[in-house]
Amino acid sequence: MNDKATEKLETELLLQALYERCGYDFRQYARSSLLRRLHFVRQKAGLAHLSDMIPKLLYDDAFAGELLHGLSVTVTEMFRDPEFFLELRSKVIPLLKTYPFVKIWHAGCATGEEVYSMAIVLKEEGFYDRVQIYATDMNQESLHIAQEGIYGLDSIRKFTLNYQRSGGRSSFSDYYHAKYQMGKMHDDLKRNIVFSQHNLATDHSFGEMHLILCRNVLIYFDKQLQNQVFRLFNGSLAPRGFLCIGSKESIEFSGIEPEFEAVSAKWRIFRKLLPT
Repeated sequence: MNDKATEKLETELLLQALYERCGYDFRQYARSSLLRRLHFVRQKAGLAHLSDMIPKLLYDDAFAGELLHGLSVTVTEMFRDPEFFLELRSKVIPLLKTYPFVKIWHAGCATGEEVYSMAIVLKEEGFYDRVQIYATDMNQESLHIAQEGIYGLDSIRKFTLNYQRSGGRSSFSDYYHAKYQMGKMHDDLKRNIVFSQHNLATDHSFGEMHLILCRNVLIYFDKQLQNQVFRLFNGSLAPRGFLCIGSKESIEFSGIEPEFEAVSAKWRIFRKLLPT
């Protein structure tokens, strides 16, 4: 068996063990990025082979947590892609404001930066009181950070610039308290946010939503899992609801493409068509 075949077998056995041990299914994640993360965890643990992680995963709770964390943490920031938020403000928010009550799902919310970005936009648009945001992620550690809403001041400086470029109408410092080189988001932003654990690979619909955001998560899934998640989103959206995915992702050639129209082709904002 050559090295590539051995690595493939080791990966399959490790991912199966992770699923059986922890209930998290990474078996349909895109292999190139997944392997980079697996080897990073392996090297950090001082192990020679991917298969060496299997007994540690089975018998070492701390290592199981480290492996899960290494595979599921995503890098994000507040008001990431400011132009996306400009499009959101001009093309989506005015329509959502006409509804008596709005439900929003941030799927794969990671450490919560984009959730707070949305809360700020809704507050500035004057209808946050009529909105419920559901923020979900499979990683419990990331969700804890999101619930705390505490970020380093170096990150806050970058968030401030993004906010200004995204059409922010106030001073970003109005939305956090600075202390001990950290910035804590105001509790007022959290009052309509429900943080909950949810695995896009294995869990079911999260209710009927008016807006679903899942940006730069699907790029880590293979085509089959992407289509599975797209069906989940389609089934979770109200008629004429909006779906926002990452700029490097697309519903093109997916099973749901005929059921959506593009609101912003560049920033991958789609609106669900009425049933015919």
